[in-house]
Amino acid sequence: MAAFFSQHTTRNTQLSNDEKRKKLRRIEIKTRKLTNQVFSGSYHSAFKGRGISFSEVREYQFGDDVRMIDWNVTARNNKPFIKVFEEERELTVMLLIDVSRSSFFGTQTDFKNHIIAEISAVLAFSAITNNDKVGVIFFSDVIEKFIPPKKGKSHILRIISEIYDFTPQSGKTNIVDTLRYFNNMVKKKCITFLISDFMSDAKPEELKKALTIVSGKHDLIGLHIYDEREAKMPDCGMMLVSDAETGREFWMNTSDKQVRLNYEKRFAENIKTVKNVFGKSGAQLESIKTEDNYVIGLMNMFKKREGKR
Repeated sequence: MAAFFSQHTTRNTQLSNDEKRKKLRRIEIKTRKLTNQVFSGSYHSAFKGRGISFSEVREYQFGDDVRMIDWNVTARNNKPFIKVFEEERELTVMLLIDVSRSSFFGTQTDFKNHIIAEISAVLAFSAITNNDKVGVIFFSDVIEKFIPPKKGKSHILRIISEIYDFTPQSGKTNIVDTLRYFNNMVKKKCITFLISDFMSDAKPEELKKALTIVSGKHDLIGLHIYDEREAKMPDCGMMLVSDAETGREFWMNTSDKQVRLNYEKRFAENIKTVKNVFGKSGAQLESIKTEDNYVIGLMNMFKKREGKR
């Protein structure tokens, strides 16, 4: 689906270095606070480690499971000791982030790419708080950049900075080739967030096949980010609009009811197709509007995962 919008609702999103530093600092403070107060526990519950491993033995305490008693150590010390196990926690999180031109759009509270930056920051900080690695693939209709998984605050801040101010080589979107690239590059099973507005010309059967292959190997979650004006065209008379990904411009009579209905129908059909292929592939999908509180959307995503465990 092409992304059509008025030129009057877009602007250059490039910031000065000073503005960028202040914005990134605000994002860091906000998302770290959300992570510590809201998401860290939910993330841990939703994404379990690979299993449990032996940690230590300690003296038995009232209420401990008697099945965990280590009888050899108990016999040597003449008092009960139990085995303590801990979760093998370390996981790898990969963020597959759509940086095509359609993400540089917003008519409500913020631009889509800024919302994507904050959501990615929350997921990344939640991951490192739980001692997991985080990596990123930026994509349009080509692989724009691959950042291998690592730990640490400086690594996360680099990722957020890249997302917020990334200038893509291409304006179009190719999700199918991105999933193929990811599956070939990342061999170890990981938690994968595909964050996009899903405005692409991919054939449903090709997208379903790519999603099915990746979700069979990895834990795949799609996050669909969209703006209200992409779902519904306002009545504003004649407007000069452009295709966000090709740059093609033309005039549209938004006062024509049929024009508005066709616009809304195109969006509805696109997202219906995306939801359908995600459902058939076994991957999870969550939709978040730019003007909505993305905290609620992410919490819904975590709760759905916990409910399936």
